[in-house]
Amino acid sequence: MNESEFNTLADQTLAAIEQALDGCGADLDYELKAGGVLEIVCADGSKVIVNRHGAAREIWVAAKSGGFHFAPVAGRWVSARDGSELVATLCRCLSEQSGETVALAIS
Repeated sequence: MNESEFNTLADQTLAAIEQALDGCGADLDYELKAGGVLEIVCADGSKVIVNRHGAAREIWVAAKSGGFHFAPVAGRWVSARDGSELVATLCRCLSEQSGETVALAIS
């Protein structure tokens, strides 16, 4: 996958996450910033950052519980560390950090 293809896929994924945040019902604010950075702010002011990392061809998540890296594998974003998927990890991080159950419906 070349950089242009990666950026397109990552941007589509970030837009899908943004749309899912709209419908999740949790008390979260978010903003998709230039350069493929999605900043999600919980009610207590803490943040979860989701961004594309072009050099590594990964989407990275930074949360209080740690940093997570996901690469595209067969149509999914998967962690090489433990095989977890991006959306499941993001939901877990947001739920832990916000104190609410966060379920993101991403197709």
